[in-house]
Amino acid sequence: MKTNKILKTTLIWLPSVIITLFFIPNALNKIFHSNQMDKIVANSTVMIITGIFLLIASVLFLYNKTILIGTAFLALYMTLIVFIHMYKGKPYEVTILIIMATIFAAYIRKPQVFYPKK
Repeated sequence: MKTNKILKTTLIWLPSVIITLFFIPNALNKIFHSNQMDKIVANSTVMIITGIFLLIASVLFLYNKTILIGTAFLALYMTLIVFIHMYKGKPYEVTILIIMATIFAAYIRKPQVFYPKK
């Protein structure tokens, strides 16, 4: 019985951990290597602020009480990245999949948040 609970908890948290393992290095890269990036926004201050925003959004995403806010922030960030990729003519399908995976991971952890209250 206890093994089933541990397995269930692990499987519920696995997508969220994988999503977080994508966003955290991305944020740290933006913070610590902001001047070495060849991006649309060449201002290193904007890149550092974006990195801090991603770290805060990731923490909010991992905390159960603020999962909806964190999911919204991460999905908003990746939606902007989709538009940037479309503008630059880069492939954007993977970024759309990351948005869907972020929302899916939040739904698996806390499905009741996504239902309207009656």
